[in-house]
Amino acid sequence: MSLFQWTGIILIALAVVVIGILGAVAGIEIYQSRQIAQLELAAKRVSGSDVGFSRTAVVYFSRSGNTGLAARHIASRLNAETIQLRAPAYELGPVGLANALSDANSLKTDPMAFPEVIPAVADLSGVDTIWIGSPVWLYSPAPPIWAFVEHNRFDGAHVVLFNTFNSNFGDDHIERLRAKVLVRGAASFEHRTVKRGRMTQQLTSEEMLRIIDEEWF
Repeated sequence: MSLFQWTGIILIALAVVVIGILGAVAGIEIYQSRQIAQLELAAKRVSGSDVGFSRTAVVYFSRSGNTGLAARHIASRLNAETIQLRAPAYELGPVGLANALSDANSLKTDPMAFPEVIPAVADLSGVDTIWIGSPVWLYSPAPPIWAFVEHNRFDGAHVVLFNTFNSNFGDDHIERLRAKVLVRGAASFEHRTVKRGRMTQQLTSEEMLRIIDEEWF
């Protein structure tokens, strides 16, 4: 067998491995999303309460649902309004996962490589405290958060960035986001995290929320 043929076989094998990994991770994300949806549905049936006027807002992006669960829990604790950011390119599934990782990597070399985010701009007037929630992708908050910070003002507000993450985050990325938030008018900034662990050994949703209650409030 020629070198060219061996090279082709190796490349095909690598492609199969990459596709398999993306498929497996996407499958876990879809399973987590469904589990979280069931958990929140049960909670709504028990509480049935509505959020009244608040001077606190919780803005968040969540792909598989873990950060979203944390965000809505925080909003419930603070009687805050929630603003969910959606990124059409990052829908659940292998394609969305590949887009998410590619864009997270591109943002490191091109700080203006922002994805489409809905809503791009939010009315934060009259809000004293803004919580901004995001998963960590490639050691950095996800691209939709960078896009939101770029297109909004936080005049006079205290901003709390909170992240759910699997393994680690880069302090340099957090510091860069902090600088962008302060440039856009925020009076102060702080960072809170909850480490969920690797996908095969993650905290349960209940354990994650318990850590938030015990360490953040």
